[in-house]
Amino acid sequence: MEGCVMGITEHNQNGLVYLTADSFEAAGGVVHAFSTRKGGVSKGTFATLNLGIRRGDDPNLVRENYRILCGALGLPLERIVCSNQVHGNEVRTVTRKDAGKGLFYPVDYETDGLVTNQADLPLAVFSADCIPILLYDPVSQSIGAVHAGWRGTALKIAALAVEKMGLEYGAASENILAAVGPGLSQCCFESDGDVPDAMERAYGAPVRRYIAKKGRKWYLDLKGINAHCLESAGVPAGHISVSEDCTRCHPEKYWSHRATGKDRGSMAAVISLKRKGI
Repeated sequence: MEGCVMGITEHNQNGLVYLTADSFEAAGGVVHAFSTRKGGVSKGTFATLNLGIRRGDDPNLVRENYRILCGALGLPLERIVCSNQVHGNEVRTVTRKDAGKGLFYPVDYETDGLVTNQADLPLAVFSADCIPILLYDPVSQSIGAVHAGWRGTALKIAALAVEKMGLEYGAASENILAAVGPGLSQCCFESDGDVPDAMERAYGAPVRRYIAKKGRKWYLDLKGINAHCLESAGVPAGHISVSEDCTRCHPEKYWSHRATGKDRGSMAAVISLKRKGI
């Protein structure tokens, strides 16, 4: 698989629209998806597939949305583990004691990254412009899910998740597959100078190719910077799939904070190891 750049595929299952990474599908042994806002039961502001558990939506409708997604993917709804994101660089090791946190039990931690090597323990991170990243090592049979806003990107959370998988499960970075999901693309990531300054402090001069200035504003390719971060951590470029979809450009398909502000739902990126023999 090394050197073979594989892409992102969109699926529509009875109106439920989600994306998967071709490389993960080819490797087998894992179930994953990047959700969109299509295919759920939420109403009004949250119509239809809101998976954000703290957005103000009816909790019963959010659980039903998860039931729809997990049913389509064949995932155990009652075991899904959610994140309580704070735009930091904490990566949490998830065990069976965490099963159900977020949907059925309180989340008693703050983290923007989750890793595990336990089968049938789905990990979920949320986004609505920030960059969701899924990781899979088919050799050590370990996985990770990362939420990377610009602050988390500057803190190199994607690389820290790769490192965590290595420390906890013996995952070698050269074996890891990565999928960078839909998020704010460079066309719409407008910022002041503080954001590019933070990136250059973190990554040095090589990051400049992902930054462009137009007038008084700067535009950043946050997906590209995260791919660069993963490569710097030892993940081969050919193992990294990147969605081209910009969430702000397609508010009819994705939740976008920049498009609609706080009155919105959230997407989820989910990943789970299959039990052996399945």
